[in-house]
Amino acid sequence: MRATPLDRIDLFRIFSRVVECASFTRAADTLGLPRSSVSAAVIDLEARVGARLLHRTTRKVSPTQDGAAFYERCLRLIADVDEAEGLFRQTSVGPTGKLRIDVPGRIGRLIIAPALPEFLDRYPQLDIDLRVTDRAVNLVEDSIDCVLRVGPLGDSGLIARKIGDLPLINVASPAYLARHGTPDAPDDLIAHLAVNYASPSTGRVEDWEWLDDGEVRLVPMRGRVTVNSAEAYIACCLAGLGLIQIPAYDVKRHLDAGELVEVMPAHRAVAMPMTLLYPHRQHLSRRLQVFADWLEQLLTRQLL
Repeated sequence: MRATPLDRIDLFRIFSRVVECASFTRAADTLGLPRSSVSAAVIDLEARVGARLLHRTTRKVSPTQDGAAFYERCLRLIADVDEAEGLFRQTSVGPTGKLRIDVPGRIGRLIIAPALPEFLDRYPQLDIDLRVTDRAVNLVEDSIDCVLRVGPLGDSGLIARKIGDLPLINVASPAYLARHGTPDAPDDLIAHLAVNYASPSTGRVEDWEWLDDGEVRLVPMRGRVTVNSAEAYIACCLAGLGLIQIPAYDVKRHLDAGELVEVMPAHRAVAMPMTLLYPHRQHLSRRLQVFADWLEQLLTRQLL
């Protein structure tokens, strides 16, 4: 009996997920299917197209040259089918389904979570699975639709949508300034202490940074305390232990309350890029489009 076009699309989806996960087992887990069904689907597809699509080893699965070309074609076909199936449903009731997103901890807690009721009221057929982490995630293996990242990006192979640049400011507590004086320019930093921040992933302590006539300047700062989390960084600054450089939104309530004071406003660090990442432009669903647009508007309004 000849398979229907829908059967073929299902095979395309399974094959594409195996390529993305580089594993039959992981692909089966993300699809909610038995591993045997995923393996049989790929064998069936290879028989239909008359070509070997995957290299299989005990440790990894990777596409052959034919498989890589076929994978790119599958992505376009899957996207076309998804768009056609949802064309009229989206017009009548709006985007539907669940979005799984991953965002940095403090932006997720302070900015995105409080604003989610507005988004969910606007799109009543959408649900959100909000992951709030500061670690790197694998979008395919973790079944994540998109991630928001702050800072320079590596070459991930993902589609990147620039959201904006996150301003950084220099702050200190009134108690620190009363004890050590107020720095007015970078030359004054030699007489001051900083709360040093060590990268959680590398342990490297960040230098103090500022922009001078378009050129980035760096200097190591003396400090008696080193931390590796934003919460501890802010807490130590509030305790009067030194200067810090921090995204402005992170300390807005402390600035408003007079618990922290901005210093050297003419010598800020370079703003950090904010980027939304998602796999393969062909997979950009209507629900992801509306979320990305909403998130960009939210962050522009709240952070920039």
